[in-house]
Amino acid sequence: MKIFLILSLLLIASLLLFQLYLRVVSAISATQNYQMVFKGKGFEIRFYPAVAMATVISSAKTYQELGSSGFGKLANYIFGGNERNLRIAMTSPVHMDINDFTSSMSFVMPAKYVQENLPKPINTEVILETIGDEFVAAVGFGGFASEDDIKINTRKLEKALKAASIAYYGSFRFLGYNPPYQLSGRKNEIIVNVNWGHQQVDQASND
Repeated sequence: MKIFLILSLLLIASLLLFQLYLRVVSAISATQNYQMVFKGKGFEIRFYPAVAMATVISSAKTYQELGSSGFGKLANYIFGGNERNLRIAMTSPVHMDINDFTSSMSFVMPAKYVQENLPKPINTEVILETIGDEFVAAVGFGGFASEDDIKINTRKLEKALKAASIAYYGSFRFLGYNPPYQLSGRKNEIIVNVNWGHQQVDQASND
């Protein structure tokens, strides 16, 4: 009984240390570059410069389905599943665009890469693409994201933008920042493209 108790305590301590390690790694790992240009009530407007991404297209209609079908293929690509056997550092967040037509899951490539100097994926389902400069509105939430969380925060962002008279377009996208086995300190966001010009950026910066 005493040995079982000691082993149980060691296991719990190991799990806690592992979770602490994951939080530290998440905090110091590379994150997609952006500039916050405006802070609204319950949301913020960001400018994201052009970036290369690896993407998998899917017919999935839910967050869970898209994650199950796409994550392994993208992870295999950055872990060496490419024509140069090159390992590419993971950059957060993972982008997920889930809609009734064509869904997609994307890994952000490190800033030193452009589409032209990335190795060709071995799996032809992985597509390399360049996402141009864009302005987006964003709202964040914690914990393990569920379908309900995504819907609730999508409606929250939509309502906030309408209240602020900010025009938006395209699909609302989910951003996930943490590995699936990280239990605490999780970060999630919903974003959508907005009509936001450089004149508005300058005005917001001066406010």
